[in-house]
Amino acid sequence: MKIAAIQMISTPGPVENIATARRLLQDAAASGAKLLLLPEYWPLMGLHETDKVDIAEMPGDGPLQTFMADMASSLGVWLIGGTIPLQSDEPGKVLNATLVYDPQGQQVARYDKIHLFGFSKGEESYEEARTIVAGNQISSFDAGFGKVALSICYDLRFPELFRALGTCALIVVPAAFTYTTGQAHWEILLRARAIENQCYVLACGQGGKHGNGRRTWGHSMLIDPWGKVVNVLEEGEGIVSGDIDESLIASIRESLPALRHRKL
Repeated sequence: MKIAAIQMISTPGPVENIATARRLLQDAAASGAKLLLLPEYWPLMGLHETDKVDIAEMPGDGPLQTFMADMASSLGVWLIGGTIPLQSDEPGKVLNATLVYDPQGQQVARYDKIHLFGFSKGEESYEEARTIVAGNQISSFDAGFGKVALSICYDLRFPELFRALGTCALIVVPAAFTYTTGQAHWEILLRARAIENQCYVLACGQGGKHGNGRRTWGHSMLIDPWGKVVNVLEEGEGIVSGDIDESLIASIRESLPALRHRKL
């Protein structure tokens, strides 16, 4: 199966971001991709941390969820909706949620980001816990070629999450990695997750300078189970794609049965 990641430079305007996502999803599907991944915060990179609270939707109801369901069904693809803000039980806070839709447009999985990013260095400072409630459940789904494990951005730094998800064919990582941390760690961490889990990793980033002044690292990429970068887009909006080769997964796991050798 051909899969694709949609790299964006999301703006403070949801209408503009929806139009961009629609265009790039259509282009990816036209190239033959059957599983599409949007980045973290694809509908909105707000001017303020609290902007996401203003567009948060009730689970199962809202224009962002309708858009994703309609795109999945109209294109006949699996659509992993990056992340959108869903309403939480805590005032002023949202859940940062990945929603998955099958080719009929039905929601088949949901994952709320468990690990919330915090970083402070000089004038650069982020603290997601101020506006986001952490999730507490891992999540995956079957896309026909095997299990797809769901994660979001900062989760990448916690390998125990992926071990808890079990044997999978693909890990997806929608993200908005900062330029500073991405330059230092993004590719290293992604390749490590692919190598240690002997599966493909499809990482989908925001990639450029945003209206709020934030700069994201981009470098959306597809990595194979041996840790090889199959395709990458460094900056700007665009598409990264490639094929899932089930025989390669099986061959690597047979020649180097590290998953069977685990003791813990």
